[in-house]
Amino acid sequence: MHVVWPLRLTQSTKISNRVDFPAPALCSGRSPTQPPNLHVIELRAEAVSMKYCLSLLLIFFASIASAFAGVTISSPTKGDYVNSPFYLSAYATSCSSQPVNSMGYSLDNSTTTTWAHGSSSISGNVSASDGTHTVHVKAWGNQGAVCVTDVAITVTNATDQAATANTSSSSSSVSISSPSSGENVSSPFSLSAHASSCSSHSISSMGYSIDNGDTTVLHGSTSMDTKVSASAGTHTVHVKAWADNGAVCTAQVGIKVTTVTDDVTANTSVVPSSAVKVSNLDSMSGWKATHDSGASGSASGSMSMVSSPSHSGSARKFSTSYKNSGAERYSIAFGDNRTATNFMYDAWVYLTSSLTNIANLEMDLNQTMTNGQTVIFGIQCNSVAGTWDYTENLGTASNPKGHWAHSSSPCSLHNWGAYKWHHVQMEYSRTSTGHITYKYVWLDGHQYTLNHTVFGARSMGWGSSLVINFQVDGRGTSGSSTVYLDNLTLYRW
Repeated sequence: MHVVWPLRLTQSTKISNRVDFPAPALCSGRSPTQPPNLHVIELRAEAVSMKYCLSLLLIFFASIASAFAGVTISSPTKGDYVNSPFYLSAYATSCSSQPVNSMGYSLDNSTTTTWAHGSSSISGNVSASDGTHTVHVKAWGNQGAVCVTDVAITVTNATDQAATANTSSSSSSVSISSPSSGENVSSPFSLSAHASSCSSHSISSMGYSIDNGDTTVLHGSTSMDTKVSASAGTHTVHVKAWADNGAVCTAQVGIKVTTVTDDVTANTSVVPSSAVKVSNLDSMSGWKATHDSGASGSASGSMSMVSSPSHSGSARKFSTSYKNSGAERYSIAFGDNRTATNFMYDAWVYLTSSLTNIANLEMDLNQTMTNGQTVIFGIQCNSVAGTWDYTENLGTASNPKGHWAHSSSPCSLHNWGAYKWHHVQMEYSRTSTGHITYKYVWLDGHQYTLNHTVFGARSMGWGSSLVINFQVDGRGTSGSSTVYLDNLTLYRW
């Protein structure tokens, strides 16, 4: 009996230094002459031995597959012709040797990702217009790794309403009790909805999205009653319900946000209309990453721009690895104003399950004053102490002694929650001598009072500059974290 495989089998073959396959004496192998990098396995064995050889090969190839485990799409398959909605089913056992804690999917170049948080599988009906499409299925490891598998399909008969019109599904049992259609609301507004069934099947999960944004999924829920933030203007709220057989039912309602109470920058008594606004700092080029030498241990980090998750359509991703509570500082210099004395640091932050590896999330501003000294405004959420902290100089400008002080206001990243966007705003001011007054922090519209005036100037020898810092401090002996930053804005006046 004679079988040929496109690999080479010797007495002990190694593939990428990962898997050893011992070739038994009764399975003889040889390698015919082949061009470089092209090999075959040619097995010759008696019929009584062939079953044994084949069993070994199956084990061999299975071990290779497990080493590179990623996303597997069960349905649809490559090149399928499907109707819309089509059924999507996928799973991931691991991603870069990390356990999978979330999955999601998107179509073509869409910035919208539908999430299945806390799950290693995803399934449901997906709507698409007629034509060719690429389905991107993604899995996130618990240390920030991302694995993606794509499948190309052709939709030939888009008969579902979601593909042809922006209206509710005809079979939808989703009921939105608040807000009502055309209602004027303040942000954050209350979203209340429930679903009794979907396509005659029981509900397994519900979710919502705003306009074309990411979907927030509530697993195991048949109802929702939550607060949702949105910018001023008109929006469409999409509420979705997933049945236990994969069916999806939707309902949507149009609203108008007239007042944004969870964005203090809209209040001119806090930020005057004359304030200079520098927007989208997260998307600017020139960001740098370095280990904070003032912290213990060691750390390294990398950055990239991603479309999902994002609050605006594009967010900056910070991937940090550390040892012994090391800290990584990410920074960008973006201006040279020396005269402004009031500031508002405004950002949207997205955490993952790796928040357990973060001791402090630090957000700073450095400004060089007209006298040449640099004022360091620093605020951090200290998850270890459970407080909002602020930095001060206990020494002099020429002989600084930096110190983090605890405020009486509570803060812990564990209470923020993972896999959702959080709005962080911080207000502070300074005098011409470098004394800082830390005023307030707002987290998702909730105000925390700091009310501390401290000395914060240092003789750094820097030129004119404004520098934004975003620092991630590790927690424990070693680990990694992933944090996303979007809509980073600085107001000054």
